[in-house]
Amino acid sequence: MKSNQEILNEYLPEKSVSLVLELLKNNPCHLKIVNNRKTKHGDFRKMANSGYQITINNDLNPYRFLLTLIHEISHLVTCQKLEKVKPHGIEWKQNFQHLMLPFVNPCIYPNEILPFLAHYLINPKASTDSHIKLSLALKQYDEKTNKSFIFEIPVKSKFIHNDRIFQRGNKRRTRFECVEIETQKKYLFHHNAEVVLIMN
Repeated sequence: MKSNQEILNEYLPEKSVSLVLELLKNNPCHLKIVNNRKTKHGDFRKMANSGYQITINNDLNPYRFLLTLIHEISHLVTCQKLEKVKPHGIEWKQNFQHLMLPFVNPCIYPNEILPFLAHYLINPKASTDSHIKLSLALKQYDEKTNKSFIFEIPVKSKFIHNDRIFQRGNKRRTRFECVEIETQKKYLFHHNAEVVLIMN
């Protein structure tokens, strides 16, 4: 079984590893790297034996991996201090801001990400994907794929999502109304849904 340091060396920006190891030393947990989950980048849970487990997706780029890991460690710290608390309430936000502070550093995060990361941390949400500019900045460092965010593709263009074909409609507040071609049913897509554009 790999040690936390071996795992972190593989997945994190080099200059962040020692800081994260110190955090994990002070907040012990079982760190588990798992296959991609479409609905989340990572999660935290309290185990039956009173221990803690953090899981992180294995396909995240180093900068998103770091942000996700600190997000989950912040849940651990909050849970240790308070038994009953909202998952992404004020206590978690304050812990997340505090724990992320040493990492908001040009030695760790590229200049293309830093201003958007700093803006997101003013009032962090449950998902980093809710911050469009930060998502786009982080995406630059993903492995190249043929996918686009839905907000990047033109209105009325066709795209594939989960092996089904849709046509993009207009934005309704925070989501895009799209029609499935086969059934003509309408669906709402989160603005950061990743889709494959069908080229005409």
